[in-house]
Amino acid sequence: MTSKNKSSSKIDPEQRELVERAQHRARQKRRLYQHFVVFLLGSVVLILINVIFEIGTDINPFGLDWFVWAIIFWALILLIHVFNVYVTNKFFGKDWENEQVDRLVAKQQRKIAELQKQVEKDHPLPHRNEPYIPPTTERPIDPDEPINS
Repeated sequence: MTSKNKSSSKIDPEQRELVERAQHRARQKRRLYQHFVVFLLGSVVLILINVIFEIGTDINPFGLDWFVWAIIFWALILLIHVFNVYVTNKFFGKDWENEQVDRLVAKQQRKIAELQKQVEKDHPLPHRNEPYIPPTTERPIDPDEPINS
């Protein structure tokens, strides 16, 4: 028997992230196109329900048939979906998210540096050539004295 050497193609994390992002965008667009096809089929079904089966023929809010309002409402939802896929992700995508994370991390690091400076100012450490002298109490501690007295 011969064994085949399985060469595992190593993809660096940056390239992997780009591939995953492209797959995610492709799924988003596929779902949008599916939504559009379902919208078209659903609109036809709504019209046929009204015309052939005469369901809701007497319902005319604001002078339009009920199915027209249903199709308009559905079209607005589809437009929101289009906006989400093509506009929002373009401006608020992965790059925007990474930029916001970097900005917040930098802000936290500045705040930590300020706090560290304040602590060093309030409680300075002794210099290297100075011996450490611990703070003294007013009277020496008696080891034989009870603690809670």
